[in-house]
Amino acid sequence: MTGAPPVDAPPVDVVCLGESMVTFLPSRPGRLADAPSFARTIGGAESNVACALAAAGHRAKWVSRLGRDGFGDHLVETIAAYGVDVSAVGRDADRPTGIYFRTATDRATAGHEVAYYRAGSAASAMSPTTVPYDSVADGRVLHLSGITAALSDDCLALTRSLTAPRAGRPLVSFDVNFRAGLWRDAAAGGHVLLELARGADVVFVGEDEAEEAWGVCGAAAVRAALPEPGVLVVKRGGAGAVVFERCAGSSPTPGQDLVTTVPAPTVDVVAPVGAGDAFAAGFLSATLRGLDATARIRHGHLMAAAALTVPGDLGAPARTAHADRLVALDDEGWGRLHLGPGWTGDDQEVRTS
Repeated sequence: MTGAPPVDAPPVDVVCLGESMVTFLPSRPGRLADAPSFARTIGGAESNVACALAAAGHRAKWVSRLGRDGFGDHLVETIAAYGVDVSAVGRDADRPTGIYFRTATDRATAGHEVAYYRAGSAASAMSPTTVPYDSVADGRVLHLSGITAALSDDCLALTRSLTAPRAGRPLVSFDVNFRAGLWRDAAAGGHVLLELARGADVVFVGEDEAEEAWGVCGAAAVRAALPEPGVLVVKRGGAGAVVFERCAGSSPTPGQDLVTTVPAPTVDVVAPVGAGDAFAAGFLSATLRGLDATARIRHGHLMAAAALTVPGDLGAPARTAHADRLVALDDEGWGRLHLGPGWTGDDQEVRTS
């Protein structure tokens, strides 16, 4: 989006609420036990989305709580450097900023390890009391994830309050982000996430996590289990994504949707982390621009590819004009797209295969 916003526009495009932590990545492949040293970066689903949106030219705001410590300083300064508004981030003198260590392998692989040190973190104290509604309701879109709901009873109460019906609320975007290890009872966590997703307007969920959390298989079955959101995005990994969009004026009943399926381009993956957050950012960016379902999914795939082709969670997105040219390809051209490291540069020739 370019130019000054209309006078009556909300002060920001997207508000993202959730915990971000300082992340430590081993300096070489293998077990955490064998790592001689670690590189410091940041990690957090919602702040990832905010940073990607800001890098794409949107007005993004991140709301959270951090310890009044050096790690909290690092997070605020790093996220603000992306152009994200961090003015509503609270600092807590009594609770620390969360940190975690992880291997660089895919979460779905047996070799993936994560060691969280987030119990009792400042972010886990987020609640309807510590996070005023006004601080999260000043955007066109409010983006949340299921990770926040798993952090504490207070965080769950906050997430419930933000997904509950409310006059004049922003468009609520919810990424299910089911992480079984974050819940004391994974099955109960799945039920909670289904409840929260039913209160959102736009929902992102992976086919694999829907099966793990809810026991449903396939995109159509996910929609049958979750008919309420106006837009449901079912991610299918390398196979692409399916969007169910309720037809204007129809009730939340399966079978009354516009269904759009778009394959993902071929990507030379450098690191399989951050792609889901980037996809959500690309989809929301295109939503803010009023693009159709196919374009929204394609922009999601391209933003995901920007993350997949760099070592960390955050990849610099392609400039809007560059991405729009790729999104405008016909189906045959899109199907031949092959993206590798550096593809986002304006001077880079994008391969077709």
